[in-house]
Amino acid sequence: MAARGYEGGLRPPFSFSGPSGFQVLPRETFDLVVRHTPLVSFDLLVRDAQGRLLVGRRVNRPAQGAWFVPGGRIEKDERLAAAFRRITRAELGVEIELATTRFVGYFEHHYPDNRSGVHGFGTHYVVLAHEIAGHSLESLPTDQHAAYRWVSDAEALADPDVHENTKAYCKHGGSTAVVSKGR
Repeated sequence: MAARGYEGGLRPPFSFSGPSGFQVLPRETFDLVVRHTPLVSFDLLVRDAQGRLLVGRRVNRPAQGAWFVPGGRIEKDERLAAAFRRITRAELGVEIELATTRFVGYFEHHYPDNRSGVHGFGTHYVVLAHEIAGHSLESLPTDQHAAYRWVSDAEALADPDVHENTKAYCKHGGSTAVVSKGR
């Protein structure tokens, strides 16, 4: 008997392997997940020797076009330390160990749009923010961010093109965990 809801019978609803080897959902299935559940992610608060924050101009939705810190989603069944290494490699071009960072806090990010651009639902992230310092970044990837720059907390807070969720990391000089109050 064929499983209901799967094309071709018993084939699972996966399309291909993701960057860490886990199965990636087809766009329609992923949209259903985004519509009904929060996503869990890491945001990378990379600080240089002057304490400035690395931000990049987002290429993709949500927050497309805004200056935002690098980061990425944690995949199903992926261990946090492995996810952190994968995300730092993809977003910063260098693999960084989670244990070498400082946990800043957890945050909720709510966006009116979603990665697919499908109307009718937004995106909800539960974000684990980690501060990274003391790493040399030679060449930053450009698939998620079109350009990068370093900003002081004051510059980020004053810049209308820096996303509000990134500004939350800059409040209190970036030294105190701030948990967002939701929408």
